[in-house]
Amino acid sequence: MVKLAIITLPDPILREVSAPVERVDADLRRLVEDMLETMYAAPGVGLAAVQVGVPRRLLVLDAAEEGEERRPVALINPEIVMVGEEQRVYEEGCLSIPDVRVEIERPGSLRVRYIDIEGRPQEIAAEGLLATVIQHEIDHLEGRLIIDFLSRLKRDIIVRKFRKQAKGAAVA
Repeated sequence: MVKLAIITLPDPILREVSAPVERVDADLRRLVEDMLETMYAAPGVGLAAVQVGVPRRLLVLDAAEEGEERRPVALINPEIVMVGEEQRVYEEGCLSIPDVRVEIERPGSLRVRYIDIEGRPQEIAAEGLLATVIQHEIDHLEGRLIIDFLSRLKRDIIVRKFRKQAKGAAVA
């Protein structure tokens, strides 16, 4: 397994809509393993393929509580098919926007259809943290970021900060 570089703001690839995965093969399984390694090392609870420079509809996650055994899952071409009525507010962070946390209100439960790592169609019901993580990562597949839930002023301040950091890193 290889730890991949996580792309950060302001890289424009983060705003791309990811293309569907065409086939589940050894290369895709290797990418999933590398993404899990990267996510755990970060540390994070979810990672979309676009965050490691692969704009495909693939995400990995592990919403196990601290101290619990790992429960990694890969969702290929995920599609939310139902959301619950009850909303939940959760303070979200993002590996592509380090040190930024945003309170976001999302549906507290959902059903998602996807293809598993063996190429089989699956559907799961999720609630709580798992539902939040799935929605956050699917947002990445649509080119949406947590800062899109902020006011334009706050979003612009964060984007300027990351652009300035990127220019400083390019000069160094």
